Amino acid sequence: MKPPPSSSTSSAIPLRKIPPFLFALLAFILFVTILYGEDFSCIFGQFDSDHHSHLHTISTKKNSEKLAFAIGETERGCDVFNGRWVRDEEARPLYEEWECPYIQPQLTCLEHGRPEKEHQHWRWQPHGCSLPSFNATLMLESLRGKKMLFVGDSLNRGQYVSMICLLHRVIPEDAKFMKTLGPLTVFTAKDYNATIEFYWAPFLLESNSDDAVIHRVTERLVRKGSINKHGKNWKGADIIVFNTYLWWMTGLRFKILQGSFDDEEKDIVTLPTDDAYRMAMKSMLRWVKKNMDPNKTRVFFTSMSPSHEKSIEWGGDPKGNCYNETTLIEDHEYWGSDSRKSIMGVIGEVFSKSRVPITFLNITQLSSYRKDAHTSIYKKQWSRLTPEQLANPVSYADCVHWCLPGLQDTWNELLFAKLFYP
Repeated sequence: MKPPPSSSTSSAIPLRKIPPFLFALLAFILFVTILYGEDFSCIFGQFDSDHHSHLHTISTKKNSEKLAFAIGETERGCDVFNGRWVRDEEARPLYEEWECPYIQPQLTCLEHGRPEKEHQHWRWQPHGCSLPSFNATLMLESLRGKKMLFVGDSLNRGQYVSMICLLHRVIPEDAKFMKTLGPLTVFTAKDYNATIEFYWAPFLLESNSDDAVIHRVTERLVRKGSINKHGKNWKGADIIVFNTYLWWMTGLRFKILQGSFDDEEKDIVTLPTDDAYRMAMKSMLRWVKKNMDPNKTRVFFTSMSPSHEKSIEWGGDPKGNCYNETTLIEDHEYWGSDSRKSIMGVIGEVFSKSRVPITFLNITQLSSYRKDAHTSIYKKQWSRLTPEQLANPVSYADCVHWCLPGLQDTWNELLFAKLFYP
């Protein structure tokens, strides 16, 4: 839907006279407004315009239309991503680590010696409203005969495993199984003829990091315009959840392959990281527009998962990180690194220009408070630790990934809320 004509054309500024930097600034301001107010789904028509009359002119859905899978609606004015963490000893965790056999050893913190489980007892409470309780039976019934697919990196795989842990208890033992073949992992609920799947594609585009097992490369390279290399495996999904962020954060510039990985002499250009990431976002939006039917499918994009690698950022020891952190960051203005702001600006710029129907899961800010929830040193290590590392746990603490059960269960509660109560 086009916006209505301006009531006063005489005061309009000719677009050709606006400096390029001002466009970027305006895009970032727009995104910050969205980030702390409504989620991106408003822009793409994921809410009824009755609930957001001030966005009526950019909504692409009619009031009478109902989103796929929706059975209710969010309370008027409720922003589920804006809230606080509250202690909940009774209802948390939503499952126990030992009872979910699908958690990878890189995420089983208690099994690997974490001495306390304080991180498991926090519940996200939006301001002025409440999240609907996660209902595994409703989710499975809605997935009957369908496919739910998570696409991205190891952080998205953690969210995928969390979803399996939330669902598998209501499925009989002989009616569920999981298998992995290359980049694809498939959990099948036989009685529902449903699958919940994860596809490894850390950049979404084709890259030299696409091997699902051997992918710890330092010289990362992504092929321009190559989303169909992986995208052909995503078709047919009824619910799809994308993420990509962490693997792009290798510095201020990023290498892009212009031709093919099979070329003997490779044509490689180096772009600012923001521009390379922008290229991936545009490719994803084009793929969704071409391959997903908004009347039958739901597409989500999970925002950046924050890391806590410098405790000085929250007023801690300049030499510390998430190691030994068992409390939350209480500063509600806490944001984190500047690189995160930069990438959020890119997302805001690209998505605000698009009408492709994607619901934005804004997990960044609420996760930023959770320096206590990382796997830290309590995980299976990829390689043998040196005596020097063992003497200094901060040196090998994983402040990127999250223990399960834990924070990523909340991400799926938010996904559940946006899927059924948009």
